[in-house]
Amino acid sequence: MPLIYLIAGEASGDILGARLMRAIQLLRPDARFAGIGGAAMAAEGLVSLFPIRDLAVMGLLEVLPKIVRLRRLLQQAVADVKARAPDVLVTIDSPGFTLRVLRALRPTTLKRAHYVAPQVWAWRESRVKHYPGLWDALLCLLPFEPAFFAGHGLAAQFVGHPVLESGADQGNGQRFRARFGVAPDARVLTVMPGSRQTEVARLLPVLEATLRLLPDSVVPVVPLAGPVEDIVRQGTANWPVRPILVSDAADKYDAFAASDAALTKSGTSTLELALAGVPMLVTYRINPLTHQIVKRVVKVRYASILNIVLDRPVVPELLQYDSRPDRLAGELHRLLNDPAAAAAQRAGFAQALAMLRPGDATPSGAAAQAVVAMLG
Repeated sequence: MPLIYLIAGEASGDILGARLMRAIQLLRPDARFAGIGGAAMAAEGLVSLFPIRDLAVMGLLEVLPKIVRLRRLLQQAVADVKARAPDVLVTIDSPGFTLRVLRALRPTTLKRAHYVAPQVWAWRESRVKHYPGLWDALLCLLPFEPAFFAGHGLAAQFVGHPVLESGADQGNGQRFRARFGVAPDARVLTVMPGSRQTEVARLLPVLEATLRLLPDSVVPVVPLAGPVEDIVRQGTANWPVRPILVSDAADKYDAFAASDAALTKSGTSTLELALAGVPMLVTYRINPLTHQIVKRVVKVRYASILNIVLDRPVVPELLQYDSRPDRLAGELHRLLNDPAAAAAQRAGFAQALAMLRPGDATPSGAAAQAVVAMLG
């Protein structure tokens, strides 16, 4: 009965981990799991070493006040891996934490896979020189990543993007409207502020101000991510139109199907919305001092994965100092009232999603095959 130890550091990684666990069990029903994860991985049988929300921190300056706590969690994770001696360790995204775990375990003979390649092609490419020996397999979500890492002498495998099997395209808009009492002719706007405490706290006031300036009448819907649910509930209590808050994935995808547009932070949420065919506006803010550091080293022109994959701005991005309520409201107004703009986005979505498919296998199935192959 092989033991597979998984470490996910945030909500998106928790979802990837849960899908990976299900796919592994189809190939190896005798597999056992241990590690660190959230509610999705717990539903698949994982008992987390500590709550995943303890790791949900983003930003150079935001990490500093919690550095002692994070170091203690790192030591706890490394000690648990060594004590359990799993057959394979799978670290999932969250490079700020997971790569430190891998670095601490580099002297061991433990088989290691890292799922979701570090985005060093976007910034701080010099970090690649520290990667040899960290893992035995690197599983990439984006089609151009294996060639990038091969250029640095590191083998990598494209397994496809798991958002393709998320079910985001299976929602029922009529069911959503009936369940939440939304009129058939009401326009629905999905608002996605993120899953990390720091990004949500920074974006929620901007999103509220945007809705106050939006000239269109909309019904806002805010999907809740577990680690930040309480913050979002409190932060949306005084919005000009009380939003519909949904925590269930099925309700979220039904909301997508009912939505005329979306205002979302950059990240995996853009791919979910694209799969559902929802035209969107992307925004994001980080600490101003962090931004001054980051902008000097970022090498890509876009923040949205959709735009990066296509290498063109299929979705508009208003980031940092452009993330102003007046500009966001104006761009949303255009998107809600310009059918040609919405159609152009949907055409781009289809192209990007086709590039993210790993052939005949599902993304999690392809990743599971790679992990199971390491069991020998």
